[in-house]
Formats: sequence, C-alpha cells, structure tokens
Amino acid sequence: MNVFPVTTSTISAKALEEFTKNQYELDDSYICTLFRTGMNHTYFISNGKNKYALRVYCYNWRTKTEITEELALLNRLKSNNLNVSAPILDKNKAYIQTIKAPEGIRYAVLFSFAEGDKIRFLNTDACFAIGKLMGKMHNVTQEKTIGRITYNKKSLIELPYQKLKSYFSEALPEMKFIKSVENVFQDSAFENTRKGLVHLDIWYDNMSIANQKDITLFDFDFCGNGSQILDIGYFCKQLFHIEMDKEEYEIKKERFLEGYQSVNTISKKELILLPKAGLAVFVFYLGVQAQRFDWSNIFLTENYLKMFVGKFKSWSDYYKIENK
Repeated sequence: MNVFPVTTSTISAKALEEFTKNQYELDDSYICTLFRTGMNHTYFISNGKNKYALRVYCYNWRTKTEITEELALLNRLKSNNLNVSAPILDKNKAYIQTIKAPEGIRYAVLFSFAEGDKIRFLNTDACFAIGKLMGKMHNVTQEKTIGRITYNKKSLIELPYQKLKSYFSEALPEMKFIKSVENVFQDSAFENTRKGLVHLDIWYDNMSIANQKDITLFDFDFCGNGSQILDIGYFCKQLFHIEMDKEEYEIKKERFLEGYQSVNTISKKELILLPKAGLAVFVFYLGVQAQRFDWSNIFLTENYLKMFVGKFKSWSDYYKIENK
C-alpha cells in the first residue's frame, strides 16, 4: 500500500513535549498540550506554575528569514519595555527550531506566556491602555523597516482579490464591491502619513489583559512595513463590529485614540484616512482566508462572503466611504 503525502499535519503534543523539554532544559514537570490549530499551530507548555506558548508555523507559511525578522521586532519592543510575548532562547542560544514534519520542514518558536484574559467587550480604561501601548510601539518602530511584506494597495487589495477569484465568481455583488475598494485605497493618499512597522492584527484576540489595563500583545505573524494608520484603522474597525451600540463605539474609539495620542501623534490627514485604512486591512484578511484554504475551508463559502462583505458595507456606510 502506498503512503500518501500530506499538506498539513498536527504534530503530536507528546513528541513536542519531549523535544521542548530537551531543547529548553525544562524539567519533567512540564506538560505540552495543543491549544489551537489555525493559521499556525499553538501549544501550551506548562507545569502549573510557569507557562509558555509554543508556535509551530505551518509548512511553507513563513520563511526562516521572515520569522527571524518577526523575532527581532519583538526583541526590539521588549528592550524598550513594551509588553509583548517575546521569544525564548534554547540551550544552544537559538530562537528558531526546525521540525521535520510529514509535509516537510516546519519551524517552531517558544514564547513567553501573555498573562491575563482575552476580553471581547473592552471598557474605556482598557481602550485607553491599548491605544497607549500601540502609540508607544509606533514610536519605537517609526521610520524602521524589516525584511518582510510591505503593506500597500497591491498587497492589501489587489493580490487578495486575485486569490478570492479562485473561489468566487467575479459576477457576485460581493466580489464587485471588493473590486471597487481598489478605487478607494490609493497609495498616493498615504504618502505623507507616518511609515514604519505595523502589527496589522491588533484586536482583543491577540492580547491579554490583566487588571483591565495591563496589556500584553502577541501574535506578530503578520507584522510588516507600512503606514502606521493601518494598525489604528484596523483596531477601530474591529471595535466597530463588536460594539453594536454605535454611541458606545464612539466613546471607546475616542478613549483608544486619546490613549494613543497621550504618547504619539495622529495627524488630521491620518484621521481622515482611518476608515479607508481599516477597510483595506479587512480586505487583506479575506484574501488570507482564500490563500489559506487548508485552514478556512470549513467556513469560506458564498454565505460567509456575503456576511464578511456586509461588514465592509456597514463600515463604509457609517463613514460615508465612496467606492467610486
């Protein structure tokens, strides 16, 4: 009987437990458990007192160079006393582990654990603290570049649309709407905005909160180069969809912006571009879902497309974005 190749595997938690204990010289009290399979696979390494997060990158998702750049950014932020889940060196002073999986080489990194809770409905103090942390992060990374993706019209909108064409007809109203976003987002409009490094996925699911205001950011898997208003717009758009009461949204958005501006500045031009920035990042992530159909296939359907583009439209209507 032939052994068929695989495209994606889930590595045994027990095997990773032994591997991690050896590489990081952890004692036998540590246990490895699978936490989540998704864009990458996350395992927790814990002995009841101390806890770590082990990320196993999916096959061919990130190059070793891209991961190295991500970790360098995290170490830069950590050295500037910003709360992030940081990489941990192994016994050989290496951050990146190489795993021979059935589908090919996969990489793994052990991170410090972000203490606290995931809080979907944030209070105003938390919104202020998140804005302040983002503002500090942008201060540290402004005018910096790393060897990773640059976020612009091509990477945020044009390439995602091409990926979506593999699964959805261009005749669908939703696809026509996505195509029209190309008219909204012009690189030239962002020329005089602050450039630097961006996280691109700052929302409640990628942070832990302790005491309602102590924020730790994690999952920098999509970090790259671009206009820093992208991070601001994306957080606001996520908050917009979580808060059904738009008066509550406005209150929390303003507290977030106040927190940001307590340590950094946002120009009037950037505030005007905020809605377009948020919309562009959401288009990008819809494209990621098409690109990573190995992960998204259980939900990426025409009904899902209608729901997701419905979010684009509600945001566009709220901010009166003209897609022409």
